[in-house]
Amino acid sequence: MGIFICDQLNIHQSASLVEFVAQRCEIKTELGHKGKDGILKSMAYRAAFLQNPDHRIRFVYTPKHCSWLNQVEIWFGILTRRLLKRGRFSSTEELKKCILEFVGCFNQTLAKPSAGPTSASI
Repeated sequence: MGIFICDQLNIHQSASLVEFVAQRCEIKTELGHKGKDGILKSMAYRAAFLQNPDHRIRFVYTPKHCSWLNQVEIWFGILTRRLLKRGRFSSTEELKKCILEFVGCFNQTLAKPSAGPTSASI
C-alpha cells in the first residue's frame, strides 16, 4: 500500500491522477468525464476517490495553510539534493542505510534548533 501525504493543491486532485491511481490499483469502475459526471466530475469527487482507504494507493491531504509542511518539504529537498539525486543504491536496504546515515550526519553537523520564544519575549 502506498500512502501519499500532500497539500490540497489542485494538481494533487487532478483527473489524470485519478486515472493513474485507478489503473495502478486495477479499479474497473467507470470514472466518468471531467466536469460532467462520475468520479471525475469535480475536485471534491476526485479527492474522495483518492482518499479512499480501500485503495492500494491512497492520498492524505493536509489542512489548508499548514506552514509546518514547508519545513518538511525543505528537508526532503536537502535529502534529495545531497544524497538521492546522484546516489546509486543496489537494494532498498542499502538505500535505507544511507538515508539513516545521512539523517544522523545532518542532525550532528547541519541541523540548528529554531530560535523559538525567549523569556524576554513572553
